[in-house]
Amino acid sequence: VLDMPASYYLETIERVFQDFHLPLGKMQVRGELIKPESINDVALFTIEGELDDISCPRQTEAAHTLCSKIPQNMRQHLLQEGVGHYGIFSGNKFRTLIYPQIKAFFDQH
Repeated sequence: VLDMPASYYLETIERVFQDFHLPLGKMQVRGELIKPESINDVALFTIEGELDDISCPRQTEAAHTLCSKIPQNMRQHLLQEGVGHYGIFSGNKFRTLIYPQIKAFFDQH
């Protein structure tokens, strides 16, 4: 976050978290509408921390609903118990509990 302009960061917060552009079908990149429902050939693995105080549980899992054409066998969701926002991708629980599942998912897909 320290490497990006404040205006970009604040605009992203507004569009993504306050105005809900992606789930409302209003998100654009370079003037083109983003259509998650069109994705059908990319595997999707979402991860959330049970104790996340920044992005509450179910927020990331919603990507599975938005990306409705991805086959079920190409999806996985992990709600890791006992992990907060920063513990999802760092620390002992990441190394021992989360990373092995990420690696297995990548290896499978």
